[in-house]
Amino acid sequence: MMRRLVCLFLICAGVILFPYRSPAPLIYTPGEGWRYETVGGGGNWQRTRAKDQLIVAQDAFDKKDYNLALKAARRVVNIWPLSDFAPQAQFIVGRCYETKHNDEKAFNEYQTLLEKYPKAVHYEEVLNRQHEIALRFLGGEWFRVWGLIPLYPSMDKTADLFEKIVKTGPYSSVAPQSQMNIGETREKQKNYADAAKAYELAADRYYDRPAIAADALFKEALAYKQQAATAEYDQNTAAQAITVLTDFMTLYPDDPRVPEAQKIIASLRSEQARGNLEIARYYEKRHHTEAARIYYNEVVTLSLGEPNSPLAQTARTRLTEINAQMRKENGTK
Repeated sequence: MMRRLVCLFLICAGVILFPYRSPAPLIYTPGEGWRYETVGGGGNWQRTRAKDQLIVAQDAFDKKDYNLALKAARRVVNIWPLSDFAPQAQFIVGRCYETKHNDEKAFNEYQTLLEKYPKAVHYEEVLNRQHEIALRFLGGEWFRVWGLIPLYPSMDKTADLFEKIVKTGPYSSVAPQSQMNIGETREKQKNYADAAKAYELAADRYYDRPAIAADALFKEALAYKQQAATAEYDQNTAAQAITVLTDFMTLYPDDPRVPEAQKIIASLRSEQARGNLEIARYYEKRHHTEAARIYYNEVVTLSLGEPNSPLAQTARTRLTEINAQMRKENGTK
């Protein structure tokens, strides 16, 4: 115990007898909190008026001194949040983080700008910057832990960014494409059901923008087609794909993708016929004759465009044999 006391005494004596100036002090200011002040900073970047403080921030940003620009702009927002200079200061905060390649932080600061100052001069530009940031994450950029360490890509978080853009400015110039991008994020996750919903919303909301609406309908159908392919005998999603593609061809008959849509419909109907044939065989093996007849008839109906296809021929052959067997069992010719 005595040895510890002696050591503590010597340490304290050293601090008192050999004082030195910290090269990187932390300074606390009421209303601003703690900040890091570099050697020689001396607080000479602080001003007593919002306008003057904004000038410091803007000058620092123009000179690419982003650390000084960031803390000067933050001071405007924290001390004078209701001033006419606060929106521009908040914009500079976002620009500083974006320039420092901290995209998620930049996006959030831009979102704060849009929510606190919706009539800001940079409203449309901010939405465009948010969209560019979200596109970088869609392209595979990693999200950061604690805003510092790039750790992982995330389509869920990327979709959330696009959703914020659409919610904030549903009829802005970037909103339609952002809604489409939500569908793309879900496709990257192989979540085709949610992708189809996102595209459907884009087609409904932006029906007055033919390029977006046509693209949304076509991609919605493809998402249903993908979903149908992931589940055996999923007739409902295949039917939904056919319905959407039919709407697409009806509404946009001059779209260059119409021939492709026709081929997809034919393929889907063939797949539906194959699925119904398997179901019919399943019921026939278990002697559920009437159910088997229903599904064999469905195969024939779905194959009207290709009446001589192997599926149609198989179904007709089985129907003929089943009907003959039923007549024999009933004692009729």
